[in-house]
Amino acid sequence: MLSLLHIENIAVIESADISFDRGFNVLTGETGAGKSIVIDAISAILGQRAYRDMIRTGTTKASVRAVFTDVPELSWFGENGVEYDPETIIHREVYLDGKNVCRVNGRLVTVSILHKLGIQLINIHGQHDSASLFDEANHLTFLDDFAANWELRQIYGEKYSAVDKLRREISRMNMDESEKLRRMETLKYQIEEIEKANLLPGEDEELESRRKLLQNSEKISNGLNDAVENLYGGDDSDGAASLLSIAERALARVSKFSEDISGLHEKVADLMYQVQDVAQIAREVRDDLAYSADELEQIESRLDVIHKLRRKYGATCTDILEYLEKAKLELDEIEFADDHLEKLKKKLKKAEQEAWNTALALRENRKDTAKKLSARILTELAQLDMPKVQFSCEFTEQDLQANGADSVAFYMSANIGEALKPMSKVASGGELARIMLAMKNVLAEQDKVDTLIFDEVDTGVSGRAAQKVAEKLRSVARNKQVLCVTHLPQIAAMGDTHLLIAKAEHDGRTYTTVTPLDLDGRKCELARIIGGASITETTLKSAEEMLNR
Repeated sequence: MLSLLHIENIAVIESADISFDRGFNVLTGETGAGKSIVIDAISAILGQRAYRDMIRTGTTKASVRAVFTDVPELSWFGENGVEYDPETIIHREVYLDGKNVCRVNGRLVTVSILHKLGIQLINIHGQHDSASLFDEANHLTFLDDFAANWELRQIYGEKYSAVDKLRREISRMNMDESEKLRRMETLKYQIEEIEKANLLPGEDEELESRRKLLQNSEKISNGLNDAVENLYGGDDSDGAASLLSIAERALARVSKFSEDISGLHEKVADLMYQVQDVAQIAREVRDDLAYSADELEQIESRLDVIHKLRRKYGATCTDILEYLEKAKLELDEIEFADDHLEKLKKKLKKAEQEAWNTALALRENRKDTAKKLSARILTELAQLDMPKVQFSCEFTEQDLQANGADSVAFYMSANIGEALKPMSKVASGGELARIMLAMKNVLAEQDKVDTLIFDEVDTGVSGRAAQKVAEKLRSVARNKQVLCVTHLPQIAAMGDTHLLIAKAEHDGRTYTTVTPLDLDGRKCELARIIGGASITETTLKSAEEMLNR
């Protein structure tokens, strides 16, 4: 769970330490006091986008530090080389130049890697989640999440990929006759052009190496002459080989008188033999060096042919020859396309049957799950003061798609006698908030995340419905840590921990503070929520009654 949040220089919060407990944590405060800033700070340590605009004016960076306790040993730690600790510390800094520095247990990680950890620690549910419920494109995902049918979907995905690959291959081969003839003519010309050149693998590299040698043959010859002369000696001086031979004989005469001299003699003898070998090789290389202007011209001509082919078919002779093989295969496929197509169609038919078998199994799984999901949501809605709502998952069968052969849409009727219609057309704001809460509560049963955050999900809810929402949130908090930003006294009164977000001005600057409230503080805050700026004995009494209840 999230135990501690330290915020520095984010918007109007200069510095704040916020402690959260297990159970139900509520955050209240005037509009604009900074409640959303706390949620933004939590989003930042979960690896979500952080903007430079969030940095407090006059400072160069913002930072958030979060301490999570009782963190399970997730595979994320080993996969990313981060030391596991049940008390995990996440620290993120955001700079004006756009740079982000993220650390988990002291180890640097990227924002994207941090996000993969964040989604396993906290789920944030905000008003935008209601909009996602309106979008029927998300309904199948909601159903699959509840079904926990990952293995079945993975099996289907593999079979659909095989179908899709065969379909694309058949589509590629189903070209019209004129296009087929044009392609065959192009391939034949390319094959003939490459084969005519009689290329050898690596030929271009060998020719370029030989050309370099021939172009510098005069320099090479002069260098070898100098080397041979200095090794063998010339008219005016003895060479290195001759001098070493003299030194070797001199040491040989006296080596028997001392072990040190004997060792020295051996080293000089080794050097003498090595130099004699080198001298012999240098002379042979010099004598074998032949320079031919005709050969250089032939090499240049051959390389010119190769360079022209390089521009069309590949960077090296090996690449060009690989292209030649591919061109031959493609030409063969086109010339024998009818036979090949028949084989592909047979493979496709078999692959489609296998995919359909899995798709139908997936459909049955989804339909069975849809009944359970509908029943669970109706139970949740009844507890949220919507006992007369009808809810169902409507299926539309379709051809094989990446996610199966089904389209799913959530239908509901909010009033008795009204036909089931798409949810987006019948749900009011308050109803949608409760439906979203019901669905989140049901889906959370499959979710291993320990902390849930509800950011003003009570919009449009009031009266008895607000009380039911409050009771539901408290019920969820029995098994999860729940943080809730709210404007409703019914919800605030249910909290195990109550945090007040307040804004004040000092020396021309705006500051936000976060204060845990005791019983008296909670009474005053609830009275403010109930009665506005005017706190009276009546509102205080109402607040006390709510807390007692």
